[in-house]
Amino acid sequence: MVAPSPASVRVSLEIGRRRTFAAALDWPGWARSGRSEDDALAALRAYAPRYEPVARGAGEEPPDPARLDVVERIVGSASTDFGVLAGIAEGDREPPGDEVAATLLRLVESSWAVFDRIVACAPAVLRKGPRGGGRDRDAIVDHVLGAEAEAYAPKLGARLPRPRFDDAGAVAAHRSALLATLLEAATRVGPSPRWPPRYAARRIAWHVLDHAWEIEDRAEP
Repeated sequence: MVAPSPASVRVSLEIGRRRTFAAALDWPGWARSGRSEDDALAALRAYAPRYEPVARGAGEEPPDPARLDVVERIVGSASTDFGVLAGIAEGDREPPGDEVAATLLRLVESSWAVFDRIVACAPAVLRKGPRGGGRDRDAIVDHVLGAEAEAYAPKLGARLPRPRFDDAGAVAAHRSALLATLLEAATRVGPSPRWPPRYAARRIAWHVLDHAWEIEDRAEP
């Protein structure tokens, strides 16, 4: 498959010692974990309704959770067990081409839009829990921006300033620069960046959505 399609969903399994991630290779952000392969796949299916607004926001028909196709298993790491999607699959190394690259970027943009809507509706103080060290709303937003600027962009060969979480103009400029960096990586001729663009798109979107859904869950009474 060369582009996201509702007909079938290519899935990679990143298998650690204590945790496994199931990730849809062509749908950035749709990735969940569990204690076993079956648990991870069940979690991925369960989150399909929550991913649907991301797909529709990018102008795509949502993927069918009944059509998961495990195409690759990769060895996880300590990061996997810690709860971080960290494995680069062989499918991530496929050159995306212009059409697929544009779709991946739209899905990343849509992930940000979903994140922003959830943040806007959430209280500043969230119900405490083990995820994210119990950060409240604004601290999570700041953490997501910091990861993108200081950890993710350098993996694509770029240096981006960390925007203030409460400066809408700076956040918009940061996201535009990160998208431009992703697009350049996807169309680059010559040495590839440390992160293949397909993997970078799904890692960025996963981090955004994982924290968006955390905020949504922890905002509940």
